[in-house]
Amino acid sequence: MNAHIDRKPGKPRVLILGGGFAGAYAALELEKRLGTRDDFEIFLVSKENYFVFHPILPEVISGTIGLTDVVSPLRRMLKKTEVRVRGIESIDLERKVVRLVPGFTPHAHEVTYDHLVIGLGTVTDFRGLRGLPEHALPFKDLKDALNLRHHVIRALEEASIEAEDKELRRQLLTFVVTGGGFSGVEVAAELNDFVRLVARTFRNIDPAEIRVVLVHSTDCILPELPESLGRFAEGILRKRGVLVLLNTIVEAATGTEAILADGHRLPTRTLVSTVPSSSHPLIDAITTLPKERGRIVVNGQLAVPDMPGIWALGDCAIVRNPDGSVNPPTAQHATRQAAALAHNLVASIRGGPTRTYDFKGLGKMGALGHRSAVAEMLFGIKLSGILAWFAWRTIYLMKMPGWGRRVKIAAAWAFDLILPPDLVQLRFEAPPLLRPEHFEPGQLVFHQGDLGDRVYMIRRGKAEVVQETNGVEKSLAFLGPGECFGEIAVLGQKTRGATVKCIEALDTVALPSGDFAALSENIPDLRQGFERVAEARKEAESKATP
Repeated sequence: MNAHIDRKPGKPRVLILGGGFAGAYAALELEKRLGTRDDFEIFLVSKENYFVFHPILPEVISGTIGLTDVVSPLRRMLKKTEVRVRGIESIDLERKVVRLVPGFTPHAHEVTYDHLVIGLGTVTDFRGLRGLPEHALPFKDLKDALNLRHHVIRALEEASIEAEDKELRRQLLTFVVTGGGFSGVEVAAELNDFVRLVARTFRNIDPAEIRVVLVHSTDCILPELPESLGRFAEGILRKRGVLVLLNTIVEAATGTEAILADGHRLPTRTLVSTVPSSSHPLIDAITTLPKERGRIVVNGQLAVPDMPGIWALGDCAIVRNPDGSVNPPTAQHATRQAAALAHNLVASIRGGPTRTYDFKGLGKMGALGHRSAVAEMLFGIKLSGILAWFAWRTIYLMKMPGWGRRVKIAAAWAFDLILPPDLVQLRFEAPPLLRPEHFEPGQLVFHQGDLGDRVYMIRRGKAEVVQETNGVEKSLAFLGPGECFGEIAVLGQKTRGATVKCIEALDTVALPSGDFAALSENIPDLRQGFERVAEARKEAESKATP
């Protein structure tokens, strides 16, 4: 069963993929140009229903600002855009269709388009780095910030009661951050301020025991800024107790240490990685897109050459200025790209002159915690210390979408000057691998044509497998305790070939397709066993078919 989003006749549809700076601001700019004419539709697909203001995301670690103050609901930001909060399963450029992942039910949802705007950004990719996929904490979105905050507070709580195992205590009180760009430096600075301040609350932790380590691969942090500001930032961090390791790479990790390329080992239970980033898997899967280093190549109008109706911007695209310089993956460039793209896309719909994108940047800023920052402003003006910190907060406060959010953040920053940081630890329990589910007689477990999203194993009860052909239903099998079903669609990555009905109260455990893929990759016998069951079932069905 495919659910298609209905089209309004005579109106071109613009479909935007991604709800970050690139995607959300592209929608905003299109809304401005749509005005009251209402001659095209704007759709946006995002896996979250909010927009994250990344420049101040590190402040979530310490609780300086509220958990929801750094995000803005997309539906409030985008008044004229139809927002679809779903992940994306596939992009079909030939059919001009984007398939979304299932929601509460495994029905396939497809959105057609006339113009496709790709603003999916990048993903964290630890491939090739031993142990980092298992043990490193990424820092890319709100979930990562919340997980890091939870993990750090837990480490402090555990260290406060660990008196016998000195090595474990050392690991718990050592915090390692890899990557000396803006994100890594701001995370290290915020983390250092937070743990050293709240350590005073714990009677059994001496702040002198705490080590915050920043590991960077070149000889100067903040390579995006002039070297003098990078050196200034390094000096501030060292003065506040951060150990800065330059010309150093984290090569591998275990649950108890970070292993450097030179052989040194840092005992730690907290390894935060702000690098590396990799191209989005959905973009990798589209072989017809012109790409460079995994990013989509666009022309000066932000359109993909020789592919009418396909546009790209933000971190997932190679966007060049007329002089050939490539835009860095920053928010200010993404928002300017959004404005240029919206102008050119509307011009392609209504007719009119297009615009060549050309933006060099208005400056760069980075926070160093504790009322200090570094900044390179317009005309090459360099600021550091409290003046740069004031400029950093003022500029980003005014860029935050929505006056309500600005007021909340300004109030939080004001209270932060006089109140201690919050130590509340929020626990997020991971869902079980095998998910118990119950069905009542007459209820359908899944429909024929649904996406194969999980495999079921029956604990108690009875189910019937029914297949419909040309409007005629035929019973294929009855299933009872100990039997499994749903494996054919999952193994073949296709839709369900039959409907499963509950005929006696049914208790099952369900294994989601993603978890099944991970298990079968590491346990070949598991996949082979399911494949044998699937083959036997297909053979029985073929014999039963006249």
